[in-house]
Amino acid sequence: MSKRDISFYVIDVFIAIDKVERYTQQFNSAEELLYHEMAWDATIRELEIIGEATKHLLKAELIPKYYRRIVDFRNQINHAYFGIDENIVWNVVRDKLHSYKDDLVAIIISENISLQDAISSMREDKLSNDHILMVLLELEKL
Repeated sequence: MSKRDISFYVIDVFIAIDKVERYTQQFNSAEELLYHEMAWDATIRELEIIGEATKHLLKAELIPKYYRRIVDFRNQINHAYFGIDENIVWNVVRDKLHSYKDDLVAIIISENISLQDAISSMREDKLSNDHILMVLLELEKL
């Protein structure tokens, strides 16, 4: 099994956050999101991706240990199935993800982490997805 460079996990988080923001921007409440089946399922999936990528960032000691709560949240939604509390998801979507994104940007800058190779590689894979290309373009500016 090949070891994936940590910069890919960082980019995974940014792309997943962007997707969650886009999937949920039309909703005004947890209930609205919950009852929109496709947006709910897509949001849950992206939150799982954020949690999985965060697990790898923690293992690499790139982010502080208190981000373990993101991994724990991923485990909860991954195993709760129909028992997921929409209000908790809504709180994460509306109040937590933006802070996490800002913290990751600060870490990338302070630790001088290069994302260029990962961005170039992912750009080749995502040529047909304008939204992801925009996220990659923003990351190149860091």
